[in-house]
Amino acid sequence: MHYILDEQDALEAVNQVMDEPQLAEGQNPNNAQHRRNMDAYNSWKKKDSTARGILISSMNDDIAYQYEQFKTANAMWVALTEKFRGTTVSKLRQLTIKFDTYKKVPNKPMKQHLREMPNMIIELKKAGHDLTDEQQVQVVIRSLPDSWEHMKVNMTHNDNIRTFDDIARHLELEAERLESAGLNAQAYVAESSSKKFSG
Repeated sequence: MHYILDEQDALEAVNQVMDEPQLAEGQNPNNAQHRRNMDAYNSWKKKDSTARGILISSMNDDIAYQYEQFKTANAMWVALTEKFRGTTVSKLRQLTIKFDTYKKVPNKPMKQHLREMPNMIIELKKAGHDLTDEQQVQVVIRSLPDSWEHMKVNMTHNDNIRTFDDIARHLELEAERLESAGLNAQAYVAESSSKKFSG
């Protein structure tokens, strides 16, 4: 919808309302300022008419009938947004529970895990629930698997961990360190086995 409105140069009409300029008593209608005001108003009115047409034509007839009564595209847009884009209490609760109980899956890389969490934070923000930095950090710590207990304790008591980005950086480095240590251990085992076999 935004794309179509923007293409037709009518997007600003859904975000703006203008009243027709009135002449002050005794003011000449050919006054330069009044002409500029009228030009701006007529330009807006044309865009508003285009935006209303786009909005109405994109609705089913039964819905269009309810919304064509609004005099401006802005009033129609606000009413549509309130009806169809509003976040219900149950939806907000669902998003909050999903975020609070989110856990890292064993076979999922840490980077991917940490990429998914900001998406949930954004969803909550759009729903009207803005999390503090501390809340974000606490949820990330809770999302770590039980095998990361030492990191949970470390992150909880680390005064340098203040934001989501802080904790994400630490956890990615730790994941890389563990992966590197695991590869080195595998290489050592493989090397030891080959020496025993050749011996």
